[in-house]
Amino acid sequence: MRYDRTIRLQADFPATVQRVRDALATQGFGVLTEIDVAATLKAKLGQDMEDYLILGACNPTLAHQALEADRTIGLLLPCNVVVRAEGTTTIVQALDPNTMVTLTERPDIEPVAAEATRRLDAALAALT
Repeated sequence: MRYDRTIRLQADFPATVQRVRDALATQGFGVLTEIDVAATLKAKLGQDMEDYLILGACNPTLAHQALEADRTIGLLLPCNVVVRAEGTTTIVQALDPNTMVTLTERPDIEPVAAEATRRLDAALAALT
C-alpha cells in the first residue's frame, strides 16, 4: 500500500522548504509543527544525516470535519509533509490522506480525505 505522494525537485533545500510552506498556505494549510530531524539526531545522538524536515500541516476546516466524524482520527492528524535532501535533489513527500480512510475503514471520512488529497496535490503541483 502506497501511503505517500512524492515529488523530486532540482532545487536547494532551504528554498524548497519556503516554497512548500507557501504552497501549503495557498491551499489553506498552516504548519502547526516542525521537526528538524537532522538537527535532533545530531543533538541527541551525535549522528549526522542529510537535511530532513517534517512539517505538520493542518487545514482547520478539514481537521474539524474529520474530528466530527471520528474523534480518534486525531491520531492521524496533522497531515505530515517531509522535505528532505537526497544528493542534489530535494524530495517533498506528503502522507496520502486516503490512508485515513484505509486505516479507519470509515466511509464518512472519504469526502474529507478526497478534499485534503486535492489540496495537497495542488500544493505539490505548484512546486514543479
